[in-house]
Amino acid sequence: MYKKRIVIKVGTNVMVNKSKRIIKPVLESLVKQIATLFEEDIICVLVSSGSVIAGREVLGRIKIQDKAQKRQVYSAVGQPRMMLHYYNLFGQYGLKCAQVLATKRDFNPGMHRNNMINCYEGLLAEGVIPVANEDDAVSVTKSMFSDNDELASLVAELIDADLLILLTSTDGLFTGDPEAKDTTLIKNVSVGQNVEKYVDDKEKGEGEGRGGMASKLNMAKETARKNIPTVIANGRRENVIIDIVHGEAIGTRISV
Repeated sequence: MYKKRIVIKVGTNVMVNKSKRIIKPVLESLVKQIATLFEEDIICVLVSSGSVIAGREVLGRIKIQDKAQKRQVYSAVGQPRMMLHYYNLFGQYGLKCAQVLATKRDFNPGMHRNNMINCYEGLLAEGVIPVANEDDAVSVTKSMFSDNDELASLVAELIDADLLILLTSTDGLFTGDPEAKDTTLIKNVSVGQNVEKYVDDKEKGEGEGRGGMASKLNMAKETARKNIPTVIANGRRENVIIDIVHGEAIGTRISV
C-alpha cells in the first residue's frame, strides 16, 4: 500500500530548550514532514521521547525522592500531554495518530510480539501514524529498554522498515567533540567499522533521556545488520527527515 515505511526516533534533547521546556515548533516541524511524506505514499512511525519532561512541566518539583518512582509519576502525567500535542498537530494535516506504549517484553517471541505486530500492521493499514514510547509508568528494570534508541530499533525490525532515522541534537557522528574546530563529520559507517573510539558521552541530567551517541551508534549498527539502513542526524535541521528520505547525504549513515 505504501512505497516505504520509515521509523523516526526523536530524542528529548531535540525537543527542549536550555531551560528544559518543550519547544512546540520542533514538534510542528516533525509532524509537517511526516505529513508531507504521507502524501508521497511513505508512512512513518514516530518514536517520541519527552513524556518525563512534559510531566515535570506540569508538576514541577515533587516530593518523591526515589528516582524510578519519580520517573514513573512524571511519565504518567506527561504522556497524555505529549499525545495531546501530537493529536492536535496531526489533525491539522487531516491525519490520525495513535499511542503505542510498550515494554521490552512486548518484543519477545510469542504472544506479546504477535500482538505488537497486529497492532502496528492494523494502524499502518488504516493510515494511522503510530506514536511509540516506552511505558515508563509500569516498566520495571528487567522490562525496560536501555533507551528509546533501542525501542526504535526493535520497532523498525518489527514492521520491516525501509529506513530508521535517529534524530539527535548534533549533526551526526564526529571524529571528536562536535563543537571543536578540528573535528569532522563521519558521513558513512559500516557495521564492522570501529568508530566507537570517537564517542565520549556526557552524563545525563534528570529528564534529559537515557540515550547518548554511544547508544545511537550501537542501535544503528544492530539495525543495519538486519538490512535496515540507519541515519543519525540533527533533528533541528530544516526538513531533515524529508531530505534524508529523498536521498540527500545528511548526518551519519550506517549500513552493512
